[in-house]
Amino acid sequence: MSKYYLNYLDELESEAIFILREVWAQFENPVIMFSGGKDSILVTHLAKKAFYPAKIPFPLMHVDTGHNFPETIDFRDSVIADLGVKLIVGSVQESIDDGRVAEEKGKNATRNALQITTLLDAIEANKIDCAIGGGRRDEEKARAKERFFSHRDDFGQWDPKNQRPELWNLFNGKHFEGEHFRAFPISNWTEMDVWNYIKRENIAIPSLYFAHEREVVWRQDTWIPNSEFLVLEDHEEVVTKRIRFRTLGDITITGGDESEADTLEKIATEVAGMRNTERGNRSDDKRSESAMEDRKRQGYF
Repeated sequence: MSKYYLNYLDELESEAIFILREVWAQFENPVIMFSGGKDSILVTHLAKKAFYPAKIPFPLMHVDTGHNFPETIDFRDSVIADLGVKLIVGSVQESIDDGRVAEEKGKNATRNALQITTLLDAIEANKIDCAIGGGRRDEEKARAKERFFSHRDDFGQWDPKNQRPELWNLFNGKHFEGEHFRAFPISNWTEMDVWNYIKRENIAIPSLYFAHEREVVWRQDTWIPNSEFLVLEDHEEVVTKRIRFRTLGDITITGGDESEADTLEKIATEVAGMRNTERGNRSDDKRSESAMEDRKRQGYF
Protein backbone atom coordinates (compact mmCIF):
# COMPACT_ATOMS: atom_id res chain seq x y z
CA MET A 1 0.00 0.00 0.00
CA SER A 2 1.39 3.40 -0.97
CA LYS A 3 2.04 5.98 1.74
CA TYR A 4 0.59 9.48 1.75
CA TYR A 5 2.96 12.30 2.66
CA LEU A 6 2.08 15.89 3.54
CA ASN A 7 4.54 18.59 2.59
CA TYR A 8 4.93 21.48 5.02
CA LEU A 9 2.37 23.72 3.26
CA ASP A 10 -0.22 20.94 3.27
CA GLU A 11 0.44 20.41 6.98
CA LEU A 12 -0.01 24.10 7.76
CA GLU A 13 -3.16 24.18 5.63
CA SER A 14 -4.57 21.13 7.44
CA GLU A 15 -3.88 22.68 10.85
CA ALA A 16 -5.56 25.97 9.90
CA ILE A 17 -8.61 24.22 8.45
CA PHE A 18 -8.95 22.14 11.63
CA ILE A 19 -8.91 25.31 13.76
CA LEU A 20 -11.49 27.04 11.54
CA ARG A 21 -13.81 24.05 11.83
CA GLU A 22 -13.20 23.96 15.59
CA VAL A 23 -14.25 27.62 15.82
CA TRP A 24 -17.47 26.85 13.96
CA ALA A 25 -18.13 23.89 16.26
CA GLN A 26 -17.52 25.75 19.53
CA PHE A 27 -18.89 29.26 18.94
CA GLU A 28 -22.33 30.58 18.07
CA ASN A 29 -21.49 33.76 16.18
CA PRO A 30 -17.92 33.93 14.81
CA VAL A 31 -16.60 36.34 12.17
CA ILE A 32 -13.45 36.63 10.08
CA MET A 33 -11.58 39.89 10.63
CA PHE A 34 -10.93 41.02 7.05
CA SER A 35 -8.56 43.92 6.43
CA GLY A 36 -7.77 43.25 2.77
CA GLY A 37 -4.20 42.31 3.67
CA LYS A 38 -2.53 39.08 2.61
CA ASP A 39 -3.03 37.30 5.95
CA SER A 40 -6.78 37.92 6.18
CA ILE A 41 -7.07 36.99 2.49
CA LEU A 42 -5.27 33.74 3.26
CA VAL A 43 -7.56 32.98 6.23
CA THR A 44 -10.60 33.63 4.05
CA HIS A 45 -9.24 31.30 1.35
CA LEU A 46 -8.68 28.59 3.98
CA ALA A 47 -12.22 29.09 5.29
CA LYS A 48 -13.53 28.53 1.75
CA LYS A 49 -11.64 25.24 1.68
CA ALA A 50 -12.74 24.29 5.19
CA PHE A 51 -16.45 24.45 4.40
CA TYR A 52 -16.51 23.67 0.68
CA PRO A 53 -18.84 23.05 -1.17
CA ALA A 54 -20.95 25.20 1.18
CA LYS A 55 -20.34 28.92 1.52
CA ILE A 56 -18.31 30.28 4.41
CA PRO A 57 -20.90 30.00 7.22
CA PHE A 58 -20.04 33.24 9.02
CA PRO A 59 -19.66 36.89 7.97
CA LEU A 60 -16.53 38.94 7.41
CA MET A 61 -15.91 42.08 9.45
CA HIS A 62 -13.78 45.09 8.54
CA VAL A 63 -12.88 47.99 10.82
CA ASP A 64 -12.78 50.95 8.44
CA THR A 65 -10.50 53.71 9.72
CA GLY A 66 -11.29 56.04 6.83
CA HIS A 67 -7.54 56.17 6.15
CA ASN A 68 -7.34 52.99 4.10
CA PHE A 69 -5.57 52.59 0.79
CA PRO A 70 -8.27 52.95 -1.92
CA GLU A 71 -6.91 49.77 -3.51
CA THR A 72 -7.61 47.87 -0.29
CA ILE A 73 -11.26 48.93 -0.15
CA ASP A 74 -11.78 48.08 -3.82
CA PHE A 75 -10.25 44.65 -3.26
CA ARG A 76 -12.36 44.06 -0.14
CA ASP A 77 -15.56 44.81 -2.04
CA SER A 78 -14.60 42.49 -4.91
CA VAL A 79 -13.88 39.63 -2.46
CA ILE A 80 -17.24 40.08 -0.74
CA ALA A 81 -19.02 40.09 -4.11
CA ASP A 82 -17.25 36.89 -5.17
CA LEU A 83 -17.92 35.07 -1.89
CA GLY A 84 -21.53 36.17 -1.51
CA VAL A 85 -21.17 36.54 2.27
CA LYS A 86 -22.23 39.27 4.67
CA LEU A 87 -19.80 42.09 5.44
CA ILE A 88 -19.95 43.88 8.79
CA VAL A 89 -18.23 47.28 8.75
CA GLY A 90 -17.22 49.14 11.88
CA SER A 91 -16.49 52.80 11.16
CA VAL A 92 -13.84 54.71 13.10
CA GLN A 93 -15.26 57.95 11.69
CA GLU A 94 -18.62 57.13 13.29
CA SER A 95 -16.85 56.47 16.60
CA ILE A 96 -15.22 59.91 16.32
CA ASP A 97 -18.52 61.59 15.39
CA ASP A 98 -20.26 59.91 18.34
CA GLY A 99 -17.58 61.12 20.75
CA ARG A 100 -16.41 57.60 21.56
CA VAL A 101 -12.81 58.41 20.56
CA ALA A 102 -10.81 61.57 19.86
CA GLU A 103 -8.86 62.16 16.66
CA GLU A 104 -5.09 62.43 17.10
CA LYS A 105 -3.41 65.64 15.99
CA GLY A 106 0.03 66.46 14.65
CA LYS A 107 2.57 65.17 12.18
CA ASN A 108 2.39 61.48 13.06
CA ALA A 109 -1.31 61.35 13.90
CA THR A 110 -2.91 57.98 13.21
CA ARG A 111 -6.26 56.28 13.67
CA ASN A 112 -4.62 52.94 14.38
CA ALA A 113 -5.32 52.83 18.12
CA LEU A 114 -8.79 54.30 17.61
CA GLN A 115 -9.76 51.04 15.92
CA ILE A 116 -9.82 49.32 19.31
CA THR A 117 -12.99 51.09 20.46
CA THR A 118 -14.67 50.64 17.07
CA LEU A 119 -13.78 46.94 17.01
CA LEU A 120 -15.06 46.26 20.54
CA ASP A 121 -18.26 48.21 19.85
CA ALA A 122 -18.86 46.15 16.68
CA ILE A 123 -18.20 42.90 18.56
CA GLU A 124 -20.70 43.88 21.26
CA ALA A 125 -23.34 45.20 18.85
CA ASN A 126 -23.24 42.06 16.71
CA LYS A 127 -22.94 39.66 19.69
CA ILE A 128 -19.75 38.16 18.25
CA ASP A 129 -18.22 35.47 20.44
CA CYS A 130 -15.14 34.71 18.31
CA ALA A 131 -13.22 36.97 15.92
CA ILE A 132 -10.92 35.03 13.58
CA GLY A 133 -7.76 36.91 12.68
CA GLY A 134 -4.69 36.49 10.49
CA GLY A 135 -2.11 37.15 13.20
CA ARG A 136 1.08 35.08 12.97
CA ARG A 137 3.66 34.41 15.66
CA ASP A 138 6.62 35.37 13.47
CA GLU A 139 5.20 38.86 12.81
CA GLU A 140 5.81 40.51 16.16
CA LYS A 141 6.90 39.52 19.67
CA ALA A 142 3.50 40.27 21.26
CA ARG A 143 1.77 38.02 18.73
CA ALA A 144 4.34 35.30 19.42
CA LYS A 145 2.86 34.98 22.93
CA GLU A 146 -0.67 34.37 21.75
CA ARG A 147 -2.53 31.06 21.64
CA PHE A 148 -4.62 29.73 18.74
CA PHE A 149 -7.70 30.43 20.91
CA SER A 150 -7.03 33.74 22.69
CA HIS A 151 -9.44 34.72 25.46
CA ARG A 152 -10.75 38.28 25.90
CA ASP A 153 -12.49 39.41 29.09
CA ASP A 154 -15.77 41.33 29.23
CA PHE A 155 -13.84 44.56 28.55
CA GLY A 156 -12.30 43.02 25.42
CA GLN A 157 -8.86 42.98 27.03
CA TRP A 158 -6.11 40.37 26.68
CA ASP A 159 -3.97 39.19 29.59
CA PRO A 160 -0.88 37.39 28.23
CA LYS A 161 -0.10 36.03 31.71
CA ASN A 162 -3.48 34.33 31.99
CA GLN A 163 -3.81 32.23 28.84
CA ARG A 164 -5.31 28.78 28.67
CA PRO A 165 -3.11 25.78 27.94
CA GLU A 166 -3.52 24.18 24.51
CA LEU A 167 -2.59 20.52 24.75
CA TRP A 168 -2.27 18.61 21.49
CA ASN A 169 -5.28 19.64 19.40
CA LEU A 170 -7.62 20.40 22.34
CA PHE A 171 -8.98 23.95 22.41
CA ASN A 172 -11.11 25.44 25.20
CA GLY A 173 -13.53 28.07 23.95
CA LYS A 174 -15.72 28.24 27.07
CA HIS A 175 -16.47 31.78 28.18
CA PHE A 176 -18.89 33.83 30.23
CA GLU A 177 -21.53 36.17 28.82
CA GLY A 178 -19.87 39.30 27.45
CA GLU A 179 -16.48 37.68 26.96
CA HIS A 180 -15.20 36.55 23.59
CA PHE A 181 -12.28 34.87 21.88
CA ARG A 182 -9.88 35.70 19.09
CA ALA A 183 -8.79 32.73 16.98
CA PHE A 184 -5.61 32.68 14.88
CA PRO A 185 -5.57 29.71 12.46
CA ILE A 186 -2.29 30.69 10.77
CA SER A 187 -0.30 31.34 13.95
CA ASN A 188 2.42 28.88 12.93
CA TRP A 189 2.89 30.27 9.40
CA THR A 190 5.87 32.44 8.52
CA GLU A 191 5.85 35.28 6.00
CA MET A 192 7.65 32.98 3.57
CA ASP A 193 5.02 30.26 4.09
CA VAL A 194 2.27 32.76 3.30
CA TRP A 195 3.87 33.83 0.01
CA ASN A 196 4.67 30.26 -1.04
CA TYR A 197 1.08 29.24 -0.37
CA ILE A 198 -0.37 32.27 -2.17
CA LYS A 199 1.84 31.41 -5.14
CA ARG A 200 0.87 27.74 -5.06
CA GLU A 201 -2.87 28.43 -4.78
CA ASN A 202 -2.77 31.43 -7.15
CA ILE A 203 -4.68 33.56 -4.64
CA ALA A 204 -5.58 37.09 -5.76
CA ILE A 205 -4.05 39.88 -3.65
CA PRO A 206 -4.17 43.70 -3.83
CA SER A 207 -1.86 45.40 -6.32
CA LEU A 208 -0.16 47.21 -3.41
CA TYR A 209 1.93 44.11 -2.72
CA PHE A 210 3.54 44.35 -6.17
CA ALA A 211 6.15 46.92 -7.19
CA HIS A 212 4.55 50.09 -8.59
CA GLU A 213 5.21 53.80 -9.02
CA ARG A 214 3.91 55.94 -6.14
CA GLU A 215 4.41 59.37 -4.60
CA VAL A 216 6.11 58.93 -1.23
CA VAL A 217 7.83 60.86 1.57
CA TRP A 218 10.90 59.66 3.50
CA ARG A 219 9.92 59.54 7.17
CA GLN A 220 10.97 57.36 10.13
CA ASP A 221 13.43 55.46 7.92
CA THR A 222 10.81 54.34 5.40
CA TRP A 223 8.83 55.55 2.39
CA ILE A 224 5.39 56.73 3.57
CA PRO A 225 2.79 57.17 0.78
CA ASN A 226 1.71 60.71 0.03
CA SER A 227 -2.00 61.18 0.70
CA GLU A 228 -4.57 63.78 1.72
CA PHE A 229 -4.10 62.68 5.35
CA LEU A 230 -0.33 63.20 5.48
CA VAL A 231 0.88 66.37 7.23
CA LEU A 232 4.18 67.40 5.61
CA GLU A 233 6.95 69.29 7.37
CA ASP A 234 8.89 72.05 5.60
CA HIS A 235 11.96 69.90 4.97
CA GLU A 236 10.00 66.92 3.62
CA GLU A 237 9.82 66.40 -0.12
CA VAL A 238 7.35 64.32 -2.11
CA VAL A 239 9.14 62.10 -4.63
CA THR A 240 8.10 59.26 -6.92
CA LYS A 241 9.59 55.86 -6.22
CA ARG A 242 8.99 52.31 -7.39
CA ILE A 243 7.95 50.57 -4.19
CA ARG A 244 5.85 47.75 -2.81
CA PHE A 245 4.38 47.05 0.63
CA ARG A 246 5.13 43.96 2.74
CA THR A 247 2.25 44.65 5.12
CA LEU A 248 -0.89 46.76 4.75
CA GLY A 249 -2.34 49.11 7.35
CA ASP A 250 -3.56 52.69 7.18
CA ILE A 251 -2.05 54.74 4.38
CA THR A 252 -0.65 57.15 7.00
CA ILE A 253 1.48 54.54 8.85
CA THR A 254 2.43 51.93 6.26
CA GLY A 255 5.90 52.29 4.80
CA GLY A 256 7.05 50.75 1.55
CA ASP A 257 10.31 49.25 0.31
CA GLU A 258 11.96 50.16 -2.97
CA SER A 259 11.48 47.09 -5.10
CA GLU A 260 11.26 45.62 -8.59
CA ALA A 261 9.24 42.59 -7.44
CA ASP A 262 6.15 42.69 -9.65
CA THR A 263 5.30 38.96 -9.67
CA LEU A 264 4.66 36.41 -6.92
CA GLU A 265 7.86 34.59 -7.84
CA LYS A 266 9.92 37.78 -7.48
CA ILE A 267 8.23 38.63 -4.17
CA ALA A 268 9.05 35.19 -2.75
CA THR A 269 12.68 35.57 -3.84
CA GLU A 270 12.89 39.08 -2.38
CA VAL A 271 11.36 38.05 0.97
CA ALA A 272 13.78 35.13 1.24
CA GLY A 273 16.72 37.53 1.13
CA MET A 274 15.39 40.24 3.45
CA ARG A 275 16.95 40.86 6.85
CA ASN A 276 14.52 43.42 8.29
CA THR A 277 11.24 42.40 9.93
CA GLU A 278 7.91 42.28 8.14
CA ARG A 279 6.39 45.05 10.29
CA GLY A 280 9.62 47.07 10.40
CA ASN A 281 8.09 49.76 8.17
CA ARG A 282 4.95 50.22 10.31
CA SER A 283 5.25 53.52 12.19
CA ASP A 284 2.51 52.48 14.65
CA ASP A 285 4.88 49.81 15.99
CA LYS A 286 7.69 52.35 16.48
CA ARG A 287 5.95 54.41 19.15
CA SER A 288 7.41 52.26 21.91
CA GLU A 289 9.16 48.92 22.40
CA SER A 290 5.87 47.40 23.57
CA ALA A 291 3.51 49.29 21.23
CA MET A 292 1.82 46.18 19.81
CA GLU A 293 1.37 44.46 23.18
CA ASP A 294 -0.02 47.65 24.73
CA ARG A 295 -2.64 47.85 21.98
CA LYS A 296 -3.46 44.15 22.18
CA ARG A 297 -4.01 44.36 25.93
CA GLN A 298 -6.62 47.04 25.23
CA GLY A 299 -8.42 44.91 22.65
CA TYR A 300 -6.50 45.37 19.39
CA PHE A 301 -6.48 42.63 16.73
